[in-house]
Amino acid sequence: MKIGIVGSGDVGRALGTGLAAAGHQVKLGTRDPAQDKIKTWLARAGAAASVGTFAEAAAFGELIVFSVGWAQAESIVRLANPGNFTGKVVLDTTNPLRFEAEGKPPVLALGHTDSAGEQVQRWLPKARVVKAFNIVGNVHMVNPSFPEGKPDMLICGNDADAKRVVGGLIGQLGWPPAIDLGTIDKARYLEPMAMVWITHLFNNGFNANHAFKLLRK
Repeated sequence: MKIGIVGSGDVGRALGTGLAAAGHQVKLGTRDPAQDKIKTWLARAGAAASVGTFAEAAAFGELIVFSVGWAQAESIVRLANPGNFTGKVVLDTTNPLRFEAEGKPPVLALGHTDSAGEQVQRWLPKARVVKAFNIVGNVHMVNPSFPEGKPDMLICGNDADAKRVVGGLIGQLGWPPAIDLGTIDKARYLEPMAMVWITHLFNNGFNANHAFKLLRK
């Protein structure tokens, strides 16, 4: 599959590396392809990887990963051209974080009655948005492994087939079958769940070695 990644931060690069290793063609969209981190990523991701603008990555992808900082999210949608998302599955990793004080955890800019997932779906009404990969750190997004076993990935979205496609990618990246919470408005619960992960990160010396698992009996 051709996968466009809109956003070249830690999350976008981690998922891009994993998806390229899984056999997909990946184009990473970024503002500045000449950055050292982008050159390093290209060397690591291999021959299946390439780099372009946000719009080029969105046009390239049969599926698009949307992975950007929330403060720039709407402007990056415009730069990527909403028309490039039409009819496509969009894997949305964003959390609506607002940073208010240095050294302190961020807070949610949205919550209770709205979510980043819903906002992205409104910005891209002709796309099929699935929220995923927002509740775990980038270091464990590919082939996660913990002493207690593998963590779980929770997802939500309005389109059942889109969730099936994203679930397939989640499996290719080494996760157990994704847990489907339902429609995209359930991102109102997944994004605060990310704040639990982030708060624990700040409280434990920025050690990112934690993740969520749903236990069943």
